[in-house]
Amino acid sequence: MSSPTIDWHASAAALQPDGRMFIAGQRQASASRETFACVSPIDGRTIAQVARGQAADIDAAVASARAAFDDGRWARKSPAARKKVLLKFADKILAAKEQLALLETLDMGKPVQYSLGVDVPATARCIAWYAEAVDKVYDEIAPTGPNALALITREPMGVIGAVVPWNYPMIMAAWKLGPALAAGNSVVLKPSEKSPLTALRLAELAMEAGLPEGVFNVVPGHGGEAGEALALHMDVDAVGFTGSTRVGRKMLEYAGRSNLKRVYNELGGKSAFIVFPDFDDIARAAKTVAGSMFFNQGESCNAPSRVFVHESIADAFLATVAAEAPKYQPGDPLSGKAEMGALVDDTQLKTVMGYIDAGRTEGAKLLVGGSRVRAETGGYFVEPTVFEGVNNRMRIAREEIFGPVMSVIRFKTEEEAVAMANDSAYGLQASVWSHNINRAHRVARALRAGMVHVNQYDEDDITVPFGGFKQSGNGRDKSLHAFDKYTELKTTWLRIDN
Repeated sequence: MSSPTIDWHASAAALQPDGRMFIAGQRQASASRETFACVSPIDGRTIAQVARGQAADIDAAVASARAAFDDGRWARKSPAARKKVLLKFADKILAAKEQLALLETLDMGKPVQYSLGVDVPATARCIAWYAEAVDKVYDEIAPTGPNALALITREPMGVIGAVVPWNYPMIMAAWKLGPALAAGNSVVLKPSEKSPLTALRLAELAMEAGLPEGVFNVVPGHGGEAGEALALHMDVDAVGFTGSTRVGRKMLEYAGRSNLKRVYNELGGKSAFIVFPDFDDIARAAKTVAGSMFFNQGESCNAPSRVFVHESIADAFLATVAAEAPKYQPGDPLSGKAEMGALVDDTQLKTVMGYIDAGRTEGAKLLVGGSRVRAETGGYFVEPTVFEGVNNRMRIAREEIFGPVMSVIRFKTEEEAVAMANDSAYGLQASVWSHNINRAHRVARALRAGMVHVNQYDEDDITVPFGGFKQSGNGRDKSLHAFDKYTELKTTWLRIDN
């Protein structure tokens, strides 16, 4: 949590971030010398001018990454040697925690105590976990006959393009960097233009930890310029993308138009939170969904934005949710006390307010919230918002809002709840609340989601995979399964003559 000795406003006033890109081990301006303003959603201030990466810069970054991979300065190091460097990298992240937390909060608006207490430690823990894992992953020998020896080995793919979103900039970067670097790949990271600053600082810290130059490059820029150029590049072997389903479709298209590179998409969600009447602690379920929905301003792909509650307990459930919502009223993200901060920019503010208007127009009942607040600060704040009387056909129940907007839907039967939960283009996460062990297992298995929680929400760690079904994407971040995305399997068949 935030230290009471830190004056975050004073630190922010003194901050002078370096917005230049990071290629071949050094900071540099874009080839065009163009920049874009990095604006804080907290108050509209310009934090830095950031290099506007475009195709020429992507070419330079990929060339740097390819040279580093081909000469083996990282890929041919032993797993133990890579582990040593990555553990130092994790330590460097923790040592720079206050600076990284401040950059993250100024860049995308989340409360600084969560940047400091959640995002930075999770980023370091991810890098360290993959460092520790890489020398404990064994290759295989196939069960062939006595006249052959068949080896199945994992080899690094080569150059990985990583494209990450603005809602958890450091954590999402670490989910790509950890397994990709541990496996021996080189990486070109394209952070969101809305939150590029921590990615650039991470690259410097990696170099300080001993990562060879060229192995980790960062090119900030717009998605239609730098992101598209990276995904189309003929010398990129795979792309790990986290973002919207709309852009995920483009990533697959870019792969088809270029070299058929592997594309791993972690995309949107509209997660279902189902509460059955046999769960006897309605207040805990209601408090959990409020905390999970309004954390990070609702800007989470796995936010429980569709809440299905049995009609017999719906009124009591809604009363608790309504009582909890004011605890998440947006405050000053630099105060060290706010539970909810600012939406990332004016575009996202307009998007969220548009969905709130749509909910009203389509006949949902606004229980709490629904307004922009703190407009006098120049920032983009929306209060926690809850709709009831929602049906599963409304836009607020079907489309990903990416803001603090919850839709509550009543149901009569288990079958109805499961059918509505699965009636979605997405399948990222879900939750089942029931003390009936048979029902809990039955419903969990029936739900078409990559992650299903029972009598809790969002409890997890780096050891379990993160990803979804349907249009929530493919492949998995986190856990040992993430190595599958950044390695190739090679069979080496040796004939043994008698």
